[in-house]
Amino acid sequence: MACMTRLDRLDALPFTREHRKLLYGSGVGWALDAMDVGLFSFVIVALTQQWKLESGEQGIIASVGFLGMAIGASVGGLLADRFGRRQVFAITLLIFGLATGASALVWSVGALIALRFLVGLGLGAELPVASTLVSEFAPPRIRGRIIVLLEAFWAVGWIAAAVIGYFVVKAGDDGWRWALLIGAVPAIYAAVIRFGMPESVRFLQSRGKNLQAENTVRRFERSAGIDAPHLSALAAASESDAAETATVEPAVPARERLAALFAPVRRGQTIALWTVWFCVNFSYYGAFVWIPTLLVNSGFSLVQSFTYTLIITLAQLPGYAVSAYLVEKWGRNRTLAIFLIGSAIAATLFGLATVEWQIIAAGMLLSFFNLGAWGALYAITPELYPTKLRGTGAGWAAGFGRIASIIAPLIVPTLAKTAGLPTVFIVLATAFVIAAIAAFQLHDRRGQSIDDFAEEPAQVPAPAA
Repeated sequence: MACMTRLDRLDALPFTREHRKLLYGSGVGWALDAMDVGLFSFVIVALTQQWKLESGEQGIIASVGFLGMAIGASVGGLLADRFGRRQVFAITLLIFGLATGASALVWSVGALIALRFLVGLGLGAELPVASTLVSEFAPPRIRGRIIVLLEAFWAVGWIAAAVIGYFVVKAGDDGWRWALLIGAVPAIYAAVIRFGMPESVRFLQSRGKNLQAENTVRRFERSAGIDAPHLSALAAASESDAAETATVEPAVPARERLAALFAPVRRGQTIALWTVWFCVNFSYYGAFVWIPTLLVNSGFSLVQSFTYTLIITLAQLPGYAVSAYLVEKWGRNRTLAIFLIGSAIAATLFGLATVEWQIIAAGMLLSFFNLGAWGALYAITPELYPTKLRGTGAGWAAGFGRIASIIAPLIVPTLAKTAGLPTVFIVLATAFVIAAIAAFQLHDRRGQSIDDFAEEPAQVPAPAA
């Protein structure tokens, strides 16, 4: 114990009550984010009928939120490495919660577009920052599984959105307004997040805030039952005086952090990671944002469309569960690639489906594989960068991916009208295949400390299952 560093002590802990509180606290915010994105896929259907929106207007309204997400993810990652993970997490929740509530009061397309951009700013920054924070606390042997479980809260939020869409949006002309007001809940929850969650020990230590870092580690140790009378002496011995009074690591300018992502030792990983993020965003948002609308355009009623979407959404939960198991059994990159291949097959089947049971079955398969892939992607992303670059690396990968989420909603309505639904989903399936090829290039750091970085990242053999 006396020779263990503070981070060694943190990594040696089992999964404790404090870990669970952190997972649930971050996960509820994650679910509320998903609820907002999911709600809008139902709201846009109602608005199209009520406001007589053209396909171009639909695409702009959907895409402007993703433009905000792209900027939010990139800026949020930089801010998380500069000011801390918890602070940025709370502020982003507040921004998108208030903007979502305000969206319920709009009376024009222009006002809605402006508010959807603000919603995107908050939402885009929150997701990579939350996954970075949780990954820096998770025990190495189950870190991937915990991050996939965090991402599984997305399914909870999307299912909630489907339920609200089914019962609230279609309830009347103002149903979509009430749905968006429900989406404002994160504004209240942000206060809970800000004061209840710990700041990353790794971030605190990098800023020379060793007393706060030590107190946080002891908080987690007490949760594990490590609170013997001699703990203080051992803990004090666990860090040398030099480490405790080390010079604060200077804040690296944003430009240098961005350049470091493409340093020779990381360039290949960054390019492969950005490729995966781009293609997964393109296919996911190209499909799921428009599924209710595409079903209506294919001749199904609004009630049928919402019902099928709700059923399809339920398949996300088992997808996350299987992914959470396999990221520690097979590894992050292999699990990610296989789920992406499954997504490509499912997307093709969905595009070719012609009767109700085929649409529902293919849609459920797409939900299963696509969301399982998202879980593995969030698990592997923070592990590819050291602490000083982790927020920036995760944020800019997500931000680059959001460019695809801007493009897809603009392309899909036009492509569906001119080339037909099968062509739309063949294009989406192709993007999944490209992502799978890139995923195989990512390093698998299963079971390693998140701080173990050689000068040249190496493919380390995974521990025996």
